[in-house]
Amino acid sequence: MKELIILKNRSDIGAGTRGSDMGIDALEIAAINANNDFFNRHPFVDIETHNETVYNKVKNSTAKRINSVLEQCKRLKKATQTSLEANQFPLVLSGDHSSALGTLAGIKAANPNKTLGVIWIDAHADLHSPMSSPSGNVHGMPLAAALGHDNFEHQINPVSKETIADWEAMKHLGTVLPILKPEHLIYFGVRDIEVEEEAIINAKKIRNYPVHELRHRGLKSCIKEALNQLRTVDHIYITFDVDALDCDLVSRGTGTPVSKGFDPQEIIELIQAALQSDKVVALEVSEINPLLDEKGNRMAEVVFEIIEQIFKI
Repeated sequence: MKELIILKNRSDIGAGTRGSDMGIDALEIAAINANNDFFNRHPFVDIETHNETVYNKVKNSTAKRINSVLEQCKRLKKATQTSLEANQFPLVLSGDHSSALGTLAGIKAANPNKTLGVIWIDAHADLHSPMSSPSGNVHGMPLAAALGHDNFEHQINPVSKETIADWEAMKHLGTVLPILKPEHLIYFGVRDIEVEEEAIINAKKIRNYPVHELRHRGLKSCIKEALNQLRTVDHIYITFDVDALDCDLVSRGTGTPVSKGFDPQEIIELIQAALQSDKVVALEVSEINPLLDEKGNRMAEVVFEIIEQIFKI
């Protein structure tokens, strides 16, 4: 593998609950307690954040702090692009999942003429737009922006001109529009889907491998099938939102925990199998929230164990 670089993105302004900005620190504490010097052995970049904007009065209820999320995505885009152009493999550690758009845009910026595929490991589809989002939390919107999809067909919110302008800027964050094609997106573990998102999944025929299918058919069979679907892409990006894990088995230390998810070993085997493809250029981990962890620092400990196994450190 190429030299690993850690991009530390302590941003949580796209989430509905504070605390995921401390997820990286929780991971580092887990490493220290495991007597593992992982975070000392690899180069890293600390990305500036806009977390102070959470204290601003929210005037935009359909896409909260979208202008600040856009700026954060631009920062992560630049850091990702720089690391890829230096022939490094970025391990992106993020607070909330809205920043995934920045990582995607950075990959495209570094490789504007290459086709990108995505393996999205998550309990949620993240396909909302300001027009369709019930919560207005932008961490539920990165894939809609990457796909360039507005979902006007299922609009439930009146949206201001300013929000539309910010949303258009998010959609155009990549060097091309859209950054991603629906046939090049594959979900693993998505199980908490709202009707507005389900309509897009069905219309665009986006493949989702739910937990029960992976267990029934076998992980190796499913990941082989997924990689075959992505056989025509040049590069693959993997993102792991920790709420893909079973909150009842592991911990509720994430913003939107969902039951009946993966166990840690399944995540390890899934990502390791995907990494066997020489097309994978970046891995992102997001949404660890130690403030919500009812088991101390258990979520971060489990996720660090996953990272440890993935990279065989």
